Formats: sequence, C-alpha cells, structure tokens
Amino acid sequence: MPAQEKQEQAKPKEEIAVERSSEKRKPERVLFSWKAPARPFKRRDREFWVSVIAISALVGFIFYVIEGIMPVLLLISIVFLFYVLSTVPPEQIEYKVTSWGVRIADKRTDWNLISKFWFSKRFESDLLIFGTLTLPGRVELVINIKDKSTLNKTIASYVPEEETPPTKLDRAANWVANKLPGNK
Repeated sequence: MPAQEKQEQAKPKEEIAVERSSEKRKPERVLFSWKAPARPFKRRDREFWVSVIAISALVGFIFYVIEGIMPVLLLISIVFLFYVLSTVPPEQIEYKVTSWGVRIADKRTDWNLISKFWFSKRFESDLLIFGTLTLPGRVELVINIKDKSTLNKTIASYVPEEETPPTKLDRAANWVANKLPGNK
C-alpha cells in the first residue's frame, strides 16, 4: 500500500482524479428520451385576468398605504410574469433519462443529487417530479402519459418512488388557485 501512495504522490492531482473517475464511471447511455413542452401550460380567459387584476389592485393599494411603492412594484412585476407565462406557449425540448442522471435540454442532474421521484398532474399536463438535494428542491418534467410505465421502470432502478406531501405553502397556493375563476 505505501508504494501505491508514493506513486500517487508523484503524479499531479489532476491525473489521479482522471484515473479514479475513469475506473468508476462507464460511458453515459441514454435509457429513455422524449420530447415535450418545457413547462405545464394553460391559456387563461378574460374573466380570470379581470379577477387577478382586481385582487392585485386591492392588495397593491393596501401595500402602498402600509409600506410605499416598492411592494406595489414587486406585485406588478409578479402579475406581469404570470401573464407572460400564461400567454406564451412553452417550447418543445428533449428530455433524457441516462445511466448518469436526467438530462433536460442537455443540462444533466446526476442520480446522486436525486432523492426520489413521483408522478403528478397540473394544467392537464402529466408531470414527472424529482426530489433533489439541491435548490430549488425539485425538478419537474412534462411527460407523455403513454411513457409513464416505461419511465417508472427505468427510474425505479436508480431512485425510489415516493411522493413528498405538500407543504403549507403548496396547500395555500392551491387553495388560492382554486378560488380564482377558470380553475374548476
């Protein structure tokens, strides 16, 4: 063992890292791939936007009286972002499940950063959700419903299927969303 350590000390650290990583990793293989929209999407009607603007105006007035103009500007920018995301359809991107992790438009999240996965539905879009160990804590992929069983079998060999219960913030957001027109 001491002879091996002396040999490693004689080599630069970069060479040692390359040797060790090449011993552990096999070439990346694509296990399953599909094309789908980049995010769930639902077009909103006029009644919905009238309600959102009326509620935002009321909340904005209260914020202005209490704190001034900055919270109102923040509220306006959030409503504008929501408007853009609700009117511009998402682009089609390619998703891949590989032997190293999950690729979303050629950006990979390794299996060692994924703790669990589950399936969900939002805006008539079926979703594959990964719980991650990095921020923001989850990655959501739009899937085709016919691919669900294949994805489940493929991913289950790497991470467990376990749904995370909704947080208080998730429940509050869902309650508000259900009260707005057009979400029933």
